[in-house]
Amino acid sequence: MNKFSIKKIFALGVALVLFFVLSGCNLGQPSNIDEKITVGIMLSDVGLGDQSFSDMAFTGLERARDELGIEFNYMELDEDNSYEKGLTTLVEENHDLVVGLGFAMQEDLEKVAAAYPNQRFLFIDGVSELENVHSITFKEGEGSYLVGVLAALASKTNTYGFIGGMEGVDVIERFRVGFEQGVKRIDPEGTIYVDYTNDFGDLKKGEVIANKMMDNDVDMIYPAAGLSGLGAIHATAVKEDIFAFGVDTDQFFFAENTVVSSMLKNVDVVIFQALNELKTEGTLLEKHMELGLKENGVGLAPIRNIAITPEIEEELEKAKQDIINGKVTIN
Repeated sequence: MNKFSIKKIFALGVALVLFFVLSGCNLGQPSNIDEKITVGIMLSDVGLGDQSFSDMAFTGLERARDELGIEFNYMELDEDNSYEKGLTTLVEENHDLVVGLGFAMQEDLEKVAAAYPNQRFLFIDGVSELENVHSITFKEGEGSYLVGVLAALASKTNTYGFIGGMEGVDVIERFRVGFEQGVKRIDPEGTIYVDYTNDFGDLKKGEVIANKMMDNDVDMIYPAAGLSGLGAIHATAVKEDIFAFGVDTDQFFFAENTVVSSMLKNVDVVIFQALNELKTEGTLLEKHMELGLKENGVGLAPIRNIAITPEIEEELEKAKQDIINGKVTIN
C-alpha cells in the first residue's frame, strides 16, 4: 500500500469520527432537532361560531400554534361528517394527538380509539377508560355555584331560571345543581324554574323558554345550552330589569345591557397546557384531570350591569373559598 492510499484511509477515518461526534456521540440517541407536533381536533356539535365551547378550544389551539409551533387541523359536525367519520379522518392524517371536544361524541370517540389503539386521544368533557384516551373534565358546578350566589345577591323578585341544553346529561346537570345550591345559600326561599332546550344549536328554543320564565317573574336567567343559550340571553336584553349569565366564555359582548357575568370554563387554557406538556414531555402525564376553582379550570368573568358593593364582593369570595377549602361541596 503506498503513502497516498494510507493518507486517504486516515483522512476518511478522521472524517467518520468527526461525523459521529458532531451527530451526538451516542448512536441510538434522539437528535436535538425538535420534530413538528401536529394535532387534530373534532369540534363539538355546533362547531366554530358557537361563541362558546368550540370557539374557546380554537383559541387555545391558535395560541399553541403561535407560541409552541404546533400545527393543527380541525373537523366539524355536518351532514356529510359524523363524529366517527371526522375522528377517523383525523387519525388517518397521522397526528400526534387527536382531540375530541364535547361529551356528545363519547361513543364515537371510543369506537375510533378502540379501532386505532396506537393513536393517542384527548377527550374533553368526558371520561374514558380506554388506555389510549386521556380525559379532562371540569367542575362546572363550582363555577355555577358562584353564579347562583351572585344571582341571589342581585335579584329583586327572588325568582330565578336555569335553562339546560340537554336534560339528564351529567355535564348540564352539574351546571344546574351548582346554580341551585348557590341561589339557596343566599336565598333559601327563592323560586327556581328549570327547563331544557334539548338542542344546543337553536336560538329560538332558548328565546321561547326565557320568555316563558320572564312571564313568571324570573329576573335572573342562567342558560347552559350553547347557541340555544344565546337565544335566551338575547330575549332578556329587550326587557327592563331582567339579567342573564353566560357560560364557557365571557358572553357579555353579545348582550352588553343584560349579562351580569359568565361562568368561565377555561377550555383554551387547558388545551394550551396539554399541548405544551405534549411538546415538552413527549406525552400527556395524567390519564384524567378534573379541574375546578382551585385548579383555575372554572371561574367568573368580570361583573357588569349591577352595583358591585363590598358586601357582594365579600360574599362571593367567601363562597369561593368555602368550595376551595372543602367546606361546600356540590352534589
